[in-house]
Amino acid sequence: MVSLSYKKNTAFYKMLFTISIPIVIQNLISSSLNLVDNVMIGQLGETLIASTGLANQIFFIMTLILFGGNSGISIYIAQFWGKKETDKIKSVLSLGLIFALFVSLIFFMVGFFFPSQVLGLMSQDPEVVKYGTQYIQIVSISYIITAISFTFGFSSRSVGNPKLPMKASVISLLINTGLNYVLIFGHLGFESMGIRGAAIATLIARVVELIIILSGIYRTMPVLAISIKNFFTIEKEIVKKVGKTALPVIFNEAFWSLGMTVYALVYARIGTEAVAAVMITNTVNSIFMVVGFGLGNASSVMLGNTLGAGEIPKAIEYNKRFLALSILCGIVIGLAITLTAPLIVKNLYNLTEESYALTIHTLKVLALFMSFKFYNTIIIIGTLRSGGDTLYSMLLEITCVWLIGVPLAFIGAFVLKLPVYYVVALVNIEEIVKLFLGLPRLLSNKWAKRLV
Repeated sequence: MVSLSYKKNTAFYKMLFTISIPIVIQNLISSSLNLVDNVMIGQLGETLIASTGLANQIFFIMTLILFGGNSGISIYIAQFWGKKETDKIKSVLSLGLIFALFVSLIFFMVGFFFPSQVLGLMSQDPEVVKYGTQYIQIVSISYIITAISFTFGFSSRSVGNPKLPMKASVISLLINTGLNYVLIFGHLGFESMGIRGAAIATLIARVVELIIILSGIYRTMPVLAISIKNFFTIEKEIVKKVGKTALPVIFNEAFWSLGMTVYALVYARIGTEAVAAVMITNTVNSIFMVVGFGLGNASSVMLGNTLGAGEIPKAIEYNKRFLALSILCGIVIGLAITLTAPLIVKNLYNLTEESYALTIHTLKVLALFMSFKFYNTIIIIGTLRSGGDTLYSMLLEITCVWLIGVPLAFIGAFVLKLPVYYVVALVNIEEIVKLFLGLPRLLSNKWAKRLV
């Protein structure tokens, strides 16, 4: 029986709160950035909500690939930090930045030069494609900036300093919100720019976020303050080690994000009101999921540091507590979504009665699966990746998305022609399957390995 008593586990909770609270706040702010755009653009109708939602699928895929790469990188940074081998951290971080710049450059080129072609694959509504193109051509300029912030932010958390990226996100949110108000609706003497105003606000906010993170790193965190020479002194052994662990995570996130994009495509083919309902649902859901991602990232750092220090039994015990907490938090968050969904949607969005009903039903469906989502977040992000068991986590996630979720989405939408919320329910069956397939690996403790 796992004890979650604070008195018996004081050291565990102190470390958990120190790492997770800033991460939760930062994720909440990042999600709020999307919510601010979503809500303000939502005042202009369902078409523009669908336009920004589909346009942001490109950004979504990029961030998940970056998340995969940085997850692999951070495993080593956390373990080197736990082992006190700080001299190797800069080599690992430099490798992560090279990867981030390469990936973001590709996505920038796609978003800037071929936006209408990409959006045309996802929606048959010409208005959605037109407005989405206006948005993505501006926002794509921020992709490279975001990639650099992402990499330094991940690394900062891995060495036990999650407050810097949190601070940058707070200021970025405030700037984005203020500029949205001014540029979308045309206040303080500015012209009303609509969806283009939202894109410009996001771009400026991302630039400010990067400036804050870099200035903080180079003033107070010398262990991460890399220079040009670090890019040319990366050891081949480091590349081999990190690549072996990181590549499965990158493929994992790439194929998972493509699966999510296929879901978005399916919802878009059901209709513009359906995709608007799902995009609103995803945005609101992301606000509540920050607790799950906070736990997941905290477990990754704490387990990685503990494994790096060679304390295998302690890491296994920590993992049991994280899993128990994930179930408890999932139940609480699921209830919170169910109770607050009508209030949130009615007060924040200007929707037709049909779109409102679709959104509420979809949110309630997601609430039912929240405990499974939380539990799987710990397994994938924390447990398996912290010990470098990334190949198994990749196979687990890709199998469930592409062999279960995607086929069920097509069957629900195009064969059974179900309403969008039933299609979402079918898709989320993969979360249940993932839990049961991941459980044997979890109980075997094969993941609990020291990598450095």
